[in-house]
Amino acid sequence: MRLDLGMGKTVIHTMGSFTGCVVWTLLSFLLLLAMVRSQPPQGPQVPCFFIFGDSLVDNGNNNAIITLDRANYRPYGIDFPQGTTGRFTNGRTFVDVLAQLLGFPNYIPPYARTRGRALLMGANYASGAAGIRDETGNNLGGHMSMNQQVENFGRTIQELSRYFRVDERALDSYLSKCIFYSGMGSNDYLNNYFMTDYYSTRSQYTPKSYAASLLRDYSHQLSVPHFLYGG
Repeated sequence: MRLDLGMGKTVIHTMGSFTGCVVWTLLSFLLLLAMVRSQPPQGPQVPCFFIFGDSLVDNGNNNAIITLDRANYRPYGIDFPQGTTGRFTNGRTFVDVLAQLLGFPNYIPPYARTRGRALLMGANYASGAAGIRDETGNNLGGHMSMNQQVENFGRTIQELSRYFRVDERALDSYLSKCIFYSGMGSNDYLNNYFMTDYYSTRSQYTPKSYAASLLRDYSHQLSVPHFLYGG
């Protein structure tokens, strides 16, 4: 699903069941296939790329967190040029491929080790086990929930403002040209609603009301001032 936040700012987001994940994966593959067949870009097509999500796109933010949900050991990364980085895959993630197709010379770095001018290219805030709800994934240990990721993006905005001499209009114009990806929701089922021995959400919500609650929370997270900076 593609959500236009106005002023050219785009959030691509996913959430829901296994079926939704499969459909999204297939659509993403077809999109990437079409892009690969087109003329490769000579340079970045957008100035920056910001990524929010869970283990599907985490590229190292969980490495320094006390959690069972880490991927900084083999066989993760066995086919990745940089080796084991914290990606939950043997090679590139979906957003790694997308960054290449957009013409970025390097992969978008994890927020945990990105500061200063490097943030002008964007950052990856994703964290394995993260969910829309703050308690989601606590059964695995620490992580950065969607709320925390949005807060980190707010800190990024504050840091970037220095490079625009605190000119909000100039920073707003810059961010409005960027791409934002957010993929959240699966852990709110896998590591929350379906784990009745650890969480009480299933006794508090029907499947329909739980989905509605997640949608409300997610919509709010994508509507906070930090996220709508260019709106």
